[in-house]
Amino acid sequence: MENAKKTPLYEEHLNLKGKVVDFHGWALPIEYEGILQEHQAVRENAGLFDVSHMGEIRIKGKEAEAFVQHLMTNDIKALNKGQILYTFMCYPHGGVVDDLLVYKYDKEHYYLVVNASNIEKDFQWIKEQEKDFEVEILNESERVAEVALQGPKAEVILQKLTDTPLKEITFFTFQDGVKIKGKDCLVSRTGYTGEDGFEVYMKPEDAREIWREILRAGEEEGIKPTGLGSRDTLRFEAGLPLYGNELSQDITPLEAGFGFFVKFTEEDYIGKAALQKQKEEGLQRKIVGFELMKKGIPREGYEVYKEGEKIGVVTTGYLSPTLGKSIGLALVDVAHSKMGSTIHIKVRKREIEATIISKRFLK
Repeated sequence: MENAKKTPLYEEHLNLKGKVVDFHGWALPIEYEGILQEHQAVRENAGLFDVSHMGEIRIKGKEAEAFVQHLMTNDIKALNKGQILYTFMCYPHGGVVDDLLVYKYDKEHYYLVVNASNIEKDFQWIKEQEKDFEVEILNESERVAEVALQGPKAEVILQKLTDTPLKEITFFTFQDGVKIKGKDCLVSRTGYTGEDGFEVYMKPEDAREIWREILRAGEEEGIKPTGLGSRDTLRFEAGLPLYGNELSQDITPLEAGFGFFVKFTEEDYIGKAALQKQKEEGLQRKIVGFELMKKGIPREGYEVYKEGEKIGVVTTGYLSPTLGKSIGLALVDVAHSKMGSTIHIKVRKREIEATIISKRFLK
């Protein structure tokens, strides 16, 4: 833990008695009061997460739009100013470099928000693709702090701290230069929980004051500081993928069930040919949702069986705090992926019956 990087909010986590762990080389709270209580707070009221470990890469220049399009599976040209797009960045074989958000300032200015564990890898990959494109690529990750305010009461709470009408920041749009208690911030209506909410980007030196002010402003609404534990259970219930679990250099976006974010328009991009071929030939395996029929908790890495034959592996599994059921996601052979069919999950030494259900566990 001594060697783990610390966010500008590290002391705040200690003051709030957060249980700090090493997360991909970052010292971050897994929980404060408890994962279940924090999960419930976000579903019913609001929770505040420190996500300063996330990466930010800025791309500017005359050919910025063409360059970003060359990197991404989704249609960047469809974006208007101030809009955000969820997309994948793929290798030539179709495996995923990262899943990320692309913020469009204008055709010559884009802002990429990437996963914390992939910052250096992503930056190097993007630099390697620069070649003949007239662009400037800046890794600004260490100069940015970020918090995520999530939950049905998020807008009410944040509105107390700014004169900017937050209703104008609609889903998957952003505004830069928003004043939060007088501090300049970029505010987007995005998140990773399945709830309404905002992600607020700021200078590291402003982070502690903004963190405290948001918690203070949300006291009446039942806000709680929330850790990485509930962030994972919340995203999982909402059917959102986690890089390294449902997505990786060995799992394509199509296998993960996110073909909607892979466009086969006239624009070429890295990985397009491989993904087109996979789509035309048909998938050999895919991510499915499942529910255990008996007591037990499925965990990442547990094997999946059908009539004694191994057909896949669990990528994420939990006792769902909201549903009260043991559910999970698994990468299985497509021949055994039919909705409603029975499979078995090997939990320790016993095989527990499970039923394949929709990956959208929550509506």
